[in-house]
Amino acid sequence: MSFLLKKHKKAADLLREAYLDQNKFPYYQEIETELSLTKIAYTAEALSDRYHEHLRIATISLKEHSFLPNISHLDSLSNEPFLPIDIYLDNLRSAHNVGSILRTTEAFRLGEIHFSEKTPFTDHPKIAKSSMGTATLVPCHHNSPMTALKRPLIALETHETALSTYDFTFPESFTLLVGNEEYGLSKAVLDSADVIIKIPLLGAKNSLNVANAFAIAASEIRRQLYLRSLINRSSS
Repeated sequence: MSFLLKKHKKAADLLREAYLDQNKFPYYQEIETELSLTKIAYTAEALSDRYHEHLRIATISLKEHSFLPNISHLDSLSNEPFLPIDIYLDNLRSAHNVGSILRTTEAFRLGEIHFSEKTPFTDHPKIAKSSMGTATLVPCHHNSPMTALKRPLIALETHETALSTYDFTFPESFTLLVGNEEYGLSKAVLDSADVIIKIPLLGAKNSLNVANAFAIAASEIRRQLYLRSLINRSSS
């Protein structure tokens, strides 16, 4: 990597630190002067645009886990409790998918995540990045035995006997089983399931990325709980 590219990589790193702590912004401004760049204001938009400009010049791939954290006035420490739900990750390979599932779990406050032995755990550096800071907020358990999971066991899988999520009512407490990116849930885990559900798809491709499928299921779980709470409120 040339001297100029290294400078821009260092500038991006400094800008990321300054984004999280304004007291470090003067350190970025020093390298900004060295690179003869136009001075930017300390705003989220200006910082983000400049950050990605540095990464582009340094030829660093712009994957989402490299983005600046999405900090807004809506971000806060949540007092919303996690639901009494377990999520079991069965032999996932991608740390990015795991990080995305952690992020979705925290966003919907779904429950606790149980990792199979072969699924990368929260100490994986790529998970720390792709979870966007939520890896430390979600209750997680490494190498959990199936016997530790809440019943019923609900498998999210493309299977000929699976029920559509449109027709399925999630109970108050359960375990959602999520499988490998290539072959889905292992036979042993699928055989242990009490029920199999699937996201109804209409396209030629009959499956989704595991993290995307999980996010859709998570939204449906919360939607059903919200509707149930409205019914309970109106009847009381």
